[in-house]
Amino acid sequence: MPTIRHRFDLIVFDWDGTLFDSTALIVRCIQQACADLGVPVPSDERAAFVIGLGLNDALAHAAPGLPTERYPELGARYRHHYFEHQHELTLFPGALELVRALKARRQRVAVATGKTRRGLDAALATAQLGALFDATRTADETASKPHPRMLLELIEACGTTPERTLMIGDTTHDLQLAANAGTPSVGVSYGAHEREAFAGFAPLYVAPTTRALHEWLLAHG
Repeated sequence: MPTIRHRFDLIVFDWDGTLFDSTALIVRCIQQACADLGVPVPSDERAAFVIGLGLNDALAHAAPGLPTERYPELGARYRHHYFEHQHELTLFPGALELVRALKARRQRVAVATGKTRRGLDAALATAQLGALFDATRTADETASKPHPRMLLELIEACGTTPERTLMIGDTTHDLQLAANAGTPSVGVSYGAHEREAFAGFAPLYVAPTTRALHEWLLAHG
């Protein structure tokens, strides 16, 4: 039988808020870290906005009044709170089945995340999902989103092109990353950012649930 050629050779997922149900914990940990250092605690909306950025960039946005030399201290408090509760997190319902379905179609799958390598590896171990990904990149080993380097490195590692790569994420940082790298994108509205925030990035689709994302990818990906 002839090989079916899908629209995309490579599907790149953001991690937090796209595959991993961690948005609420990240928001809470940012707020707790700020409280620990006695700086103004950001609102839920402000803390959620920075999800997807590298940790240093995220904390600079969440606590703009903190002296620069204290950001490592703030980062340490964030990591303390996050790792204390990371074991409580799970994949979104249907996320594992989605990734497996793409692999069964012989499409390559990858992760582009604002997490550190340590953080992603720990999360992949918790989710028992690491072996399914063809490649992963984290913010501490390449440029942070929305700089295109992270996505371009994944494209090169997987031997494809921007046109045949799809970036999927729950934040405008993910969709800006895709635009900067010249790849199509899909947004998901069940994570950190609302559907309306994606309008200016012309995503191919905005999925309200992982099930809807699964169905769209099988039909159009």
